[in-house]
Amino acid sequence: MRVFAVDPAVRNTGYAIVEGDARSPRALDYGVIRIPSKDSQSTALSSIRAHLYELIKQWQPDEVAVEGIIYVQSHQTAISMGAARAAALIAAADHGLSVYEYAPRKVKMAVVGKGTASKDQVAFMVRALLGLSETPPSDAADALALGMAHLQATDPVRSQLFERRLV
Repeated sequence: MRVFAVDPAVRNTGYAIVEGDARSPRALDYGVIRIPSKDSQSTALSSIRAHLYELIKQWQPDEVAVEGIIYVQSHQTAISMGAARAAALIAAADHGLSVYEYAPRKVKMAVVGKGTASKDQVAFMVRALLGLSETPPSDAADALALGMAHLQATDPVRSQLFERRLV
């Protein structure tokens, strides 16, 4: 299975293409879509959708995994993150792909074994589990972890650990 995973944010959206199964995942591509702060939010969202659209077109994934909504202190941050998430959902819908969402705590539990793991711990484990030569940027590491969690969630033996919701 090939999974396109997205950790959405207006200025730094992490993405990853992960392939294989829960026991032998492989990272095919990953990175961060960086949007300059001078760009308006609408321009940023359009850029995110366009970039994700092209990545989906290039890699032809079977499914999409996206981080679920998280609770934050600021309603403005929550609205902004929701908008970036919508850009990712639209890019997936443009290709007719099923989208699954995962709570950040579940992703951390799947990759690190601790739902309250730090970003550094997630990045370290992603590097180790995927055999990467360097530690990915934190937003890309989160997307890689999300892709790995999706592979675990689709594994009949491990799927009981997840609440996997189709968006």
